[in-house]
Amino acid sequence: MISWQTMLLRLGMAAVLGAIIGLERERKDWSAGMRTHMMVCVGSALTIIVSSFGFRDILGTPNVTLDPSRIAAQVISGIGFLGAGTIIFLRPGFIRGLTTASGLWTVAAIGLAVGSGMYFAAVITTVIAIFILLLLQPFEKRFSRYFKQKYVKITIVPDADPAMFVGQLMGQRQLPVDTFSFTKSEEGYIIEIKFDNFNLDKLMPVLLELQKEAGVKEVYWSR
Repeated sequence: MISWQTMLLRLGMAAVLGAIIGLERERKDWSAGMRTHMMVCVGSALTIIVSSFGFRDILGTPNVTLDPSRIAAQVISGIGFLGAGTIIFLRPGFIRGLTTASGLWTVAAIGLAVGSGMYFAAVITTVIAIFILLLLQPFEKRFSRYFKQKYVKITIVPDADPAMFVGQLMGQRQLPVDTFSFTKSEEGYIIEIKFDNFNLDKLMPVLLELQKEAGVKEVYWSR
């Protein structure tokens, strides 16, 4: 049976490691902050402790077998529901919260490692997670803009002429269009254009002019 000192050590360590990752999310004012990460980590640690040592009194009973890994597997899959709550779909092509959701999943795994007594693995994973969250973000922002596909969406009223706005956008420019879609909905006509390896700053004057047109309801573009 696990001693209360060891149990206290594992639960306390899980709280600390969860707080370290949660602080990084907290400073960016995400919905899942320090307390949420601490609770996930501590809860995961307690779950694996209970799974491993909480049923020792029935060991040796005929036809009874214990498999602690089964509860651990349920923690990893169950945390997906909590992670899904942090994901926000703002508009086409723009989703927030994926990193926070993956962080909660990682924190749950760290809690399982601590609760299982794998302290070194838990600490190393925490260090790697902090490195990914803090140090790789500037690198990602700097280089991803060269490969990120640019996106333009124009919503116009139902009685407008879509061809006029497409012609105004495209003009005589040789634009590297990757995909082009044109749909009609209750809102009106929706024109979606994705560009391959193109700097949309060159189209900014045209996009700003389109926003002023009477028949245009919305002009959105990715940066």
